[in-house]
Amino acid sequence: MTLGPTMLFLRAVDAAVPRWLRPALIVGKVPMFYYLLHVPLMHIIAVIACYARYGQAHWMFESPSIEYFPTSRPPGWNYSLLVVYLIWVFVVVALYPLCKRFAALKQRRNDAWLSYL
Repeated sequence: MTLGPTMLFLRAVDAAVPRWLRPALIVGKVPMFYYLLHVPLMHIIAVIACYARYGQAHWMFESPSIEYFPTSRPPGWNYSLLVVYLIWVFVVVALYPLCKRFAALKQRRNDAWLSYL
């Protein structure tokens, strides 16, 4: 079910990328750069949420036993799917300007190390 509509969507936007979808092209040009930035940003958001909700964040840096390694969740840590989606949108929007600048840097320069990011 998911592949069929996806293929139809890709066929529809194959000729020209719609204006509303162009920001995805920027992130697609620098996927490793985005990946390496979003992981620490998500951890920072989790630590801030932990401090805001519990007044401490030791759960984010330790685990009581090996079955909870590398971190353990504080009690009542589950958030609704809406909150998770809002955080996801925030992270993508927050990293977009950095990805845009890095994509422009990759286009201007021809350094070998840039091809890895």
